[in-house]
Amino acid sequence: MFKLALKNTLFYKGRSITTAVLTFVSTILFILFISLQDGSHNAMLENSLKIYTGAIEIYHRDYRDVGGNEYLIQDAKAITDKLAKIDAVEAFSTRYETYGLFSSKEYSAASMLAGVEPSKESVLSSLGTALKEGKFLDENAGNCIYMGAELVKKLKLGIGDEVAFVGSASDDSFAADIFKLCGVFKTGLFEFDSSASFVSRSYFDELMNGYNKASYITIKLKNIDDADIVNSQIIKVLDDENLESLTWKTLMKSMVEMMEIDSIFGYISLSLFLVVIFFVIMIYGFINISSRIKEFGVLRSIGLSKKNILLLLFYEIFILSTISVILATPIAAYICYYYNINPVVIKGIAEMYKDYGVVSDEIPFNFDMFTIFWNVAVVYILNFLSILYPYLYINSFKPIEATRHV
Repeated sequence: MFKLALKNTLFYKGRSITTAVLTFVSTILFILFISLQDGSHNAMLENSLKIYTGAIEIYHRDYRDVGGNEYLIQDAKAITDKLAKIDAVEAFSTRYETYGLFSSKEYSAASMLAGVEPSKESVLSSLGTALKEGKFLDENAGNCIYMGAELVKKLKLGIGDEVAFVGSASDDSFAADIFKLCGVFKTGLFEFDSSASFVSRSYFDELMNGYNKASYITIKLKNIDDADIVNSQIIKVLDDENLESLTWKTLMKSMVEMMEIDSIFGYISLSLFLVVIFFVIMIYGFINISSRIKEFGVLRSIGLSKKNILLLLFYEIFILSTISVILATPIAAYICYYYNINPVVIKGIAEMYKDYGVVSDEIPFNFDMFTIFWNVAVVYILNFLSILYPYLYINSFKPIEATRHV
């Protein structure tokens, strides 16, 4: 049957070329669409995690819901000593966040003030690389403050200017100080840039009485895909019902939900495209097979069964699909690989979608062979399904009736 299918494929050149071209184009577009969608989601996630949020963060169980100094982690060192023994953890750092009022000579604004370990933040986040003006913090930065660009605009500050801070220390006592603006950062996340400031923990702990305390501990993993597995290990190692360890999927729940919704709409759009391609191939195949009813009637009359006819049609579409896929897959894979290394740049897209975690004008493709293979499998399945209705139509004729069909 395969040899007969090959002869038919070569004989009906018009039908074969058209079907092959449709399959070729749909394969390339399908792979590129999925690659672009996955790449944009991965970039959005990676950018957001790089900015400040960790792959995993450890909190006192009531800190995120209730807040307050009574729910601070009181013995941070005991936890970090345990984290140091987990191989999958690349880096970690303690952070102490509080909120207060900043005042310049003329303006005031409420903002988060966080004590961070500068040397560790260079590994954990992109705070240092987001530097716009001045310099990043170091362990001996003293009363230097590193402030978001939008917050600096609100307060009308310049490098070297002083800004007063009023807040509450870890023991609920009054805390106030005057900081000197040493650095300005801009991550691209408007809300973050307009409400975040940082000082070195060595100075922050003196001001806030925050020695060995933390709002939470942030963790960077060697492989972010292992977040759930590593998180289970961390929970087991901590063995403390008063602590909770959360992955980025929980910490960035709104972004995860947004990406899921975007994926759903993307797949709906893609499904419509594939349905159109499917019906075009099926209708074209149906028209072609309708003109071959007499041929199939003769084949049935000389002894071919319905199963043989189905196998013949299967081999025909298999040959055409395989030729198209062999040509299309390397081309699509190369395009995905190229734009994975050299992302597409769309000027202004970061500004337009800054509230959704887009902090770069670059849109990379995702190069993943498993994804490419299942994309190809879907194209094969659609092509095979396209022969079912023509097959049923052929079998609606009896062999003798089919041989007389004009």
